[in-house]
Amino acid sequence: MPVAIITGASKGLGRALAEALAARGWDLVLDARGIEALTEAAGAVSTRGTRVTALPGDVADAGHRSELVAAAWKLGGVDLLVNNASALGAEPLVRLEGLPLEGLRRALEVNVVAALGLVQEALPQLRASEAGTVITVSSDAAAEAYETWGGYGASKAALDHLAAVLGEEEPGLRVWAVDPGDMATDLYAAAVPDDEDPRPEPVGVVPAFLRLLDERPASGRYGAPALLESR
Repeated sequence: MPVAIITGASKGLGRALAEALAARGWDLVLDARGIEALTEAAGAVSTRGTRVTALPGDVADAGHRSELVAAAWKLGGVDLLVNNASALGAEPLVRLEGLPLEGLRRALEVNVVAALGLVQEALPQLRASEAGTVITVSSDAAAEAYETWGGYGASKAALDHLAAVLGEEEPGLRVWAVDPGDMATDLYAAAVPDDEDPRPEPVGVVPAFLRLLDERPASGRYGAPALLESR
């Protein structure tokens, strides 16, 4: 069975992807900081009949990243790495004039440095896979200038660039930065708590990620809404 590591997998898009991959027979290594939520999610995903290893921890911790990759090795080796865990930098979001520098450092550490660190740990296994794949979850804020989204957007823009370069440096892999579009997630609620406009549930964009895995287009940046519309 193929093996995936998914960070930030206790809720939202990470959990929805985990459930969809488990339904396809994937074995999974799941990460999140919240122990209770991760345990509940892993229990639900494991009902699909696949092997699920849940490791609570912070992806900014190098030791935790090593544990994730070691767990995937025990399941047969990483075929897919999904860098989904994210930090906002401030909750709720604030204008750059008031953005705490420690918050910006945290966003860069989680969204960029930790993501690259996990890629580096997993690269030997990904290269050995017949279909080694890295997915970094991007954001519209990485490409557009939205008030109060500067710190988070900067971190996601940096992640997009790392993904693009990785795709050039590792032609044997597929490396996709995927903007899932608007979703009803805890992350968005924390970012803009006063915004009560309805948004689609994360499960609705999962078919876009599955399409990428099925069709394996060239490495690059993709938008989930466009992938869904062109099906």
